[in-house]
Amino acid sequence: MNKTTKPIPTFQTEAEERAFWEATDSAVHLDWSQAQSVRLPNLKPSTTSISLRLPNGLLERIKIAANKRDVPYQSLIKTWLAEKIDSVQK
Repeated sequence: MNKTTKPIPTFQTEAEERAFWEATDSAVHLDWSQAQSVRLPNLKPSTTSISLRLPNGLLERIKIAANKRDVPYQSLIKTWLAEKIDSVQK
């Protein structure tokens, strides 16, 4: 099914384009029935650095657990936090 769509205007800046798409229904300009699924395997999630104060004893226990698993302790903390959040949300 091909439907008539309006042309997409040209934009001077990314901010102008962003404002346009925030206020415009994309279905007016795109035929979504022609859309195809894509995979973006190299897309990296955005991250934010945080500072977290832990008691020395707790940090040492985390480092020992990470060493037993042969992973960096920071990765182990992220994994444990993600698992805890997932279990709480169920």
